[in-house]
Parts: sequence; C-alpha cells; structure tokens
Amino acid sequence: AQLVELIVSSGCSLAIESTMIGHTPEVKEKLNELGIPVLIDQSSYEAHPLGRTEWIKLYAAILGKEEAAGRIFDQQVAYVDAVSNEENTGKTVAFFFISSSGYVVTRKSGDYITKMIELAGGNYIFKDLGDPDSALGTVNIEIEKFYAGAKDADFIIYNSAIVGELTSLEELIAKNSLLKDFKAVKNGDVWCTDKNLFQETTQHGLMIKDIHQILTNTDPDLDELNYMYKLK
Repeated sequence: AQLVELIVSSGCSLAIESTMIGHTPEVKEKLNELGIPVLIDQSSYEAHPLGRTEWIKLYAAILGKEEAAGRIFDQQVAYVDAVSNEENTGKTVAFFFISSSGYVVTRKSGDYITKMIELAGGNYIFKDLGDPDSALGTVNIEIEKFYAGAKDADFIIYNSAIVGELTSLEELIAKNSLLKDFKAVKNGDVWCTDKNLFQETTQHGLMIKDIHQILTNTDPDLDELNYMYKLK
C-alpha cells in the first residue's frame, strides 16, 4: 500500500517492469487501475547479445534521446564487428560459478553468454547442454559431470556476479579441490567477471572485446580490460 501511495504521489506516468511481473499479475492490474501504463522489458528473451543492447533504442524513443542511443549502439556493434571478422581461435572456454550448495551453475549451450564467447572467437566447452526450448539460460550440474566436460577447457571465466568476486586461484580451488586439475588452472588461464557483467547490457560489444583479448593475447594488459580480471 505504501508503495502504491508513493507511485501515485510522485506523479508516475510509466511503470517499467521485468518479465517477473508475470508472477504477480495483480501488480500490473493495480497499476492499470491507477491509469499508469506498464512497459514489460523483454530484453532477457533476446538470443543475441546485441539484441539485448538494442533495447536502449526503445528507451531512447520514450525519452527523446534517439541520437545518443544510436551512437552507443553503433559503438557496441563496431566492437563486435572488429573481432568477429577474425578467424576462430580454436580455444575452448568454460563459464560458470559454484553455488553455496556445491553445484556448478553454468550456461546453456547457445544462450547469449555462449554467443558472446563465440563472437569473440572462442568455443563454449559444452556443445549440447541444457534444454534449448527453456527460457532459462543457466544449468545446474554436479561437479563430477562438470569436471568430465570442462577439465580440458583452454580458458575458465568464473562468473562472480552472483556469489561475489574472487581475488585468487587459491580462492577458486577452495570452492572445490577438483578444480586444481583443470587445464586452465594449471596454465593460469583463469579469469573472473566484474560484478556488473549482467547489469550493463548496453556494453555487450565491449564485453565481447574483452573476451577476444583474453583469447588472443598471452599476457593481456589488465588495465585495458573492462569487465574481467585475471586470477593469480
């Protein structure tokens, strides 16, 4: 009730909601009763990372900022074009985090994160993981199954957005001792995402550039990476 009062008293003219509002349809109904139109952001359904970035154009149209949004989007496209035209590196990448319950949470094959890896010139380590018809992008698997499929991945990208950032390889291995036998851990090719990886959808092109630099440089300049850092 207090939230509704705040919305009404502030003169709100538009409510932007995620697709999660589908679980509480009464909220949308109440907003409509108050004469407040509801826009449901469905960018999470976009299969291509730049498809998610392009949603900036919708918000720009609402706010009268089309020119600025166009520049931002075109810059991200330029980042992708610059790296996707190069030959595939042949390098494989595992992308995951370990939950508090000990399960490995990785990405479904073909989801937008795995496409970012592919656009950057890499190959997602799992070729056919998860339900292709499911809207859920993550897959929970036991560490033994993950070990069998990903231990020979050339690179590891640890997703810190959910459980917090790591500072060292020692912290990673402490999550499960099997990780010390992974090829990428032995070779020191382990990277950790910045906590804002999933929030900054307008920067997907730059994220792809980061991944490309990781895959193509033996010792990337850490100062040039924007969303990832190396674990040592």
